[in-house]
Amino acid sequence: VQVVESGGGLVQAVGSLRLSCSLSELSFDDYAVGWFRQAPGKERERVSCIGPWTAYADALEGRFTFSRDNAKKTLYLQMNSLKPEDTAMYYCAARSRFCAQSWSDYDYWGQGTQVTVSS
Repeated sequence: VQVVESGGGLVQAVGSLRLSCSLSELSFDDYAVGWFRQAPGKERERVSCIGPWTAYADALEGRFTFSRDNAKKTLYLQMNSLKPEDTAMYYCAARSRFCAQSWSDYDYWGQGTQVTVSS
C-alpha cells in the first residue's frame, strides 16, 4: 500500500497551494482518508477527512477545501489565504471505513509534504 503526497512548497502569506494524495491498492469505497499536519513542537492534528459516507473539515475557517477523484484515487486539499501559522508538514493517511479524529487511528501514511508560508 502506498500513500503519496505532493504539492507542498514555499508560498507567501495569502497565497494558495493545492496538495494531492494518491493512493494505491486502496479504494475510497472502503477507506477513509484524512489530511493531517504537524508543525514543529506541536501535536499532529487532523485537517480534514473524507470517508465512504462522511466528510469532516476541522477548523479550516473556510480557507481550505478538500475533494477527491475516485477514478484517479486521489484526494486534494486546496489551501487558500494561507497564513504563516499554516506552516507544517502535511500528511495524508488512510484507515478502514470511518474517519477518526486521532492520527494514531490511521494505518497507512504518506511521507509528508512540507508547506512553508512566509509573512
